[in-house]
Amino acid sequence: MKLFDVYPRWNIEPVRAQGCKVYDKNGTEYLDFYGGHAVISVGHSHPGYVKKITEQLNKIGFYSNSVQVSLQEEYAEKLGRASGYPDYSLFMVNTGAEANENALKLASFHNQRTKTLAFNRSFHGRTAIAVSVTDNPKYRPPINKGLEVVFVPLNDWDAVEKTLKNRDISSVIIEGIQGIGGIIVPEPEFLRKLSRLCRETETVLILDEIQSGYGRSGKFFAHQYAGIRPDIITIAKGMGNGFPVSGVLIAPQFTAVHGQLGTTFGGNHLACAAAIAVLDIMEEEKLIENAAQIGDYLKHELAKLPLIKDVRGSGLMIGLEMEEPIQAIRNRLLFEEKVFTGATGTHIFRLLPPLCIDREIADEFIKRFKKLIICK
Repeated sequence: MKLFDVYPRWNIEPVRAQGCKVYDKNGTEYLDFYGGHAVISVGHSHPGYVKKITEQLNKIGFYSNSVQVSLQEEYAEKLGRASGYPDYSLFMVNTGAEANENALKLASFHNQRTKTLAFNRSFHGRTAIAVSVTDNPKYRPPINKGLEVVFVPLNDWDAVEKTLKNRDISSVIIEGIQGIGGIIVPEPEFLRKLSRLCRETETVLILDEIQSGYGRSGKFFAHQYAGIRPDIITIAKGMGNGFPVSGVLIAPQFTAVHGQLGTTFGGNHLACAAAIAVLDIMEEEKLIENAAQIGDYLKHELAKLPLIKDVRGSGLMIGLEMEEPIQAIRNRLLFEEKVFTGATGTHIFRLLPPLCIDREIADEFIKRFKKLIICK
């Protein structure tokens, strides 16, 4: 059997990683400024993380949600305190797409409406409903036809107001910071007005914090810069530092109904152990504060370099827009300077390093990146 060839892959095979560095099978060291799609939060192979999962695996790795799993309650209590949402409820699943899928379903169950409002250049996942609210038609199969989604430009208040005034939209789904869309930050006042209008029209506001959450923005959630409280928040990526785990945070006005939502693997013992370890490490090592400080430093220093059109984002979710296409520079950065980075579109680098990054590694990245820009 062969692999179904849907991924273009670099000819690099990482076999070991520590902190913000990755090592391939030949022993070559790379700086990790992408974190495997923003997944690595507390750093590769953190000893506290490894210890917590190993201890749990030696006890019990999995049983279904047909029994009590006290680790779920432990994690929910820690998450509520860390995130500032202790009054919300938690539904645990496995992936970001699955979290968004359940959030959209829950909204529709709640108000019995069928339409969704999403934003241009959005990305919310590849499962049936999640891909329908993702602004890329090539991801959507013919079977998805019939799901009613209205796309409007991000930060376009008139378009949002016009769409919601008929009170037939079940939910609005918006990213805390658009990732695939180019590291585009919703304007705080736009988010505040959106929150108010959703309340007035009984529309469910869903904040997709799958990539922008968990401290990456310099706050626990990116939407907290606007001071709003969404009805539903979805989380994944850095939540498990590489272990597949995700969740849906649900406001108190929603009523839980047995059988309405379900999952086989969600909230299993190992997933909870991983998620608990991440929160403990983030608190002990003050990684959210570190993300804000190092992120500001990186943006300030990168903005000084030539050929850079814009530096944007928040914390350690940084978009670096260049004056020209980046493919050649990105390849040289990887194969010559040994740095993993992300990209979106043709002109934008996405920098998503682990939240444990320090000034020394930040300076080393700037040095290697600057070398390619100056020598170009």
